[in-house]
Amino acid sequence: MPTDIDSTIERVTGYWPEADAAMLRRAYDFAAQAHEGQKRLTGDPYISHPLAVANILADIQADPDSIAAALLHDTVEDTNIAIEDIQAEFGGQIADLVEGVTTLTHLDFSSRQEQQALNLRKMFLAMADDIRVIMIKLADRLHNMRTLEPLAPEDQQRIALETQHIFAPIAHRLGIWRIKWELEDQALKYLEPEAYFDIVEKLGQTREARLAQLESVREELAAALDAADISARVQGRAKHIYSIFRKMEEQQIDFGQIADLMALRVIGETVDQCYAALGVVHALWMPVPGMFTDYIAKPKANQYQSLHTKVFGPDKQPMEVQIRALDMHQRAEYGVAAHWRYKEGRTDTQLDQQMSWVRQVLDLETDLEEHHEFLELLQLDLFQDQVFVFTPDGDVVDLPRGAGPIDFAYRIHTEVGHHCAGAKVNGQMVPLDYEFQNGDIAEIITSSGAQPSRDWLGLIKSSRAKAKVRKFLRQQSEQENIQIGRQELTRAFAKTTELTGQSPNEELLMPVAAHLNYPSADSLLAAIGYGEVESGTVIDHLVAGLVRRPRTLSEEVQLALPDVAEEPPPHEGMLVSVAGIRDVHSRLAKCCNPLPGDGIIGYITRGGGISVHRTDCKNLQYLVGKEPERIVDLNWATGDSATKFRTVVEVLASDRVGLLSHITAIVSDCDINIAAARVNAEGREFARLLLTLDIANRGDLERLLDRLSKLIDVISVRQVSVISAS
Repeated sequence: MPTDIDSTIERVTGYWPEADAAMLRRAYDFAAQAHEGQKRLTGDPYISHPLAVANILADIQADPDSIAAALLHDTVEDTNIAIEDIQAEFGGQIADLVEGVTTLTHLDFSSRQEQQALNLRKMFLAMADDIRVIMIKLADRLHNMRTLEPLAPEDQQRIALETQHIFAPIAHRLGIWRIKWELEDQALKYLEPEAYFDIVEKLGQTREARLAQLESVREELAAALDAADISARVQGRAKHIYSIFRKMEEQQIDFGQIADLMALRVIGETVDQCYAALGVVHALWMPVPGMFTDYIAKPKANQYQSLHTKVFGPDKQPMEVQIRALDMHQRAEYGVAAHWRYKEGRTDTQLDQQMSWVRQVLDLETDLEEHHEFLELLQLDLFQDQVFVFTPDGDVVDLPRGAGPIDFAYRIHTEVGHHCAGAKVNGQMVPLDYEFQNGDIAEIITSSGAQPSRDWLGLIKSSRAKAKVRKFLRQQSEQENIQIGRQELTRAFAKTTELTGQSPNEELLMPVAAHLNYPSADSLLAAIGYGEVESGTVIDHLVAGLVRRPRTLSEEVQLALPDVAEEPPPHEGMLVSVAGIRDVHSRLAKCCNPLPGDGIIGYITRGGGISVHRTDCKNLQYLVGKEPERIVDLNWATGDSATKFRTVVEVLASDRVGLLSHITAIVSDCDINIAAARVNAEGREFARLLLTLDIANRGDLERLLDRLSKLIDVISVRQVSVISAS
């Protein structure tokens, strides 16, 4: 990367010929003088940081004003320069960018929830005013992650966690792939250092052989495209460390079992050439069944377009090939920066679609009264995949995966949502808990007598719909909400030993109301009534004042839950049957952890009986192509509905008092037994909880995971493995 302003200016004028080189040099000189004598923790002169940020933006071909603002972005925050000085010297646009970035410098993932949410709100307001603000902030964060080494370990983990959970997903949403993947890799280095460096070492050991093989297949494909008279560039593509880590985690496999470290990218000139190139690829190598996706015809929500296919390459090893046109490649690499036409004043439809997510987030401003609600709903939007649904007129509506008619109704219009009485999907009536599939055509049926209920909150997946329903419920009769809240809290009192015989009166509730920033006991009860506060939260505060409670999730687990699982009782009846025969020797595959309710297929192992896989298991798909003679159809054996599967679930959450009671209450409400629990502290603020549960089927597990994921203190929740059947 260039280390002086001359080479930086040369890079910028190379892709933006009309850039004002003199202005860029003035911005650098201005910043260098302002930061004179300042040093970073690395010992480098401070000016090295804004210069590095400017060069990261040059990597994605950002416009000259963004480059200038990057050079100046810390002057107002860290020197005696005022924003008026920037405006006088460089004009209003650059000054606005510097001010927008400056307002974000105190964002802190480990700070109080309210402060974090308030700063995130400021960030999205700045993004809506000028998207270049977040581009500069992402580049700033990336260079800080590259130079995180001098900080204390707890600060490294705090910043890395914030990067993984806020900034990398934002880069993904805005389609800035170049920044996204490195943010993820850098965050992994500090959050999972052992796994990170193990992968780095193994990649280094196999690097020469992989590069030689990759060059060989690249030349083979380039020659085939040339013979077909297709003008296209073929590149080898490295698999990033974080994506390797995620694959190992999700499939429960070792590095040595990852067979598709090789990947190729074909960059054509037109869409027609892309589809023609796909035909050449499939003629050259056999495609892996079910592993083709057309993101050109159906772009992702961030406007990413490409053809993805997986083939059996040399030595029958799986290999991914991506095929895209040049403009699609630039959007995939540079994201919103590839669309930027600020000087030209033109409307860019794809940029508008890419920015629609930011506008949807800002819509929450009018519907939410509490900052923590904004944080909760933003995290829903950042982490959920999308599903695409059509209106009867053919318009496309993107929703979070798992969304249903109520989400769709509120996306159309608030009043349509408020009066949603039913829905038709593909011409057929469906219930309100229906989950959309890609390509569904939806029509909402409204009724003047219909209105939102608290039950809707359990069906809704989109942040917009949740905010609208909460606002509606909040505006309903105050006395009605107070009564609902009092009834719910009374039931919770009856289940709490320490509060037996007591009722939720004003004297008891006022200290809790004050602590939670409610002016009266009635306002707290109303908040419980319309779903803003959980009754369990109030119970925790009350009990904490009566008896000594453990201070952290770790301490609660040690006191309340077993840390060694009881041995499961002997299994009666077989897990699976083959052609109706139950007496087969089988074991559940660790890569996909099948449970009753999943479609399953068996693989006859060499000496180990039948390995039971889910039908969508990627390992199985590879085995089907490699050894089809060893594949057998399976069914779950019937006749023993009491069979339980001992399953491990991982919960990563804030390490705070009261969280365990919420988690265990949800598990109990799902009628699931906790056989064992183990917890590890993840720094001072977070804990990783491993619950060994007795699960009957996939549906029960998915309902539990969904409910746990909605707890605001829970960062992530996932199934780790299936241990045994009981």
